This record gives sequence, C-alpha cells and structure tokens, in this order.
Amino acid sequence: MGRGRAKAKQTKVARELKYSSPQTDFSQLQRELSGSEDDFDRDLEDDDSQRG
Repeated sequence: MGRGRAKAKQTKVARELKYSSPQTDFSQLQRELSGSEDDFDRDLEDDDSQRG
C-alpha cells in the first residue's frame, strides 16, 4: 500500500509534460535571428565558459 498516491502524482506530472507547450523566449529568438555572426559566436563562448 501507499504507492497509489505517488503513482498518481507521477502520472499527473507526466501528463502535464506531454501536453504542455514550452514557453518560447521570442526576444531571444529575435536577437539570434537579427544579430550578426559575432554576436552568435560570443553567445557560444559564454555558454562554454558557464559549463566549465
């Protein structure tokens, strides 16, 4: 006994993930699409520095 509540919660979370659409950051998308290649390269360097 006791697994029912946990399983119901997992099912609820899985259903929310399956049917929800992620929020799109349109301002970031606009910057990527309209920016120069230098801006894009700089963003990649920033991402690499944050990982390490």
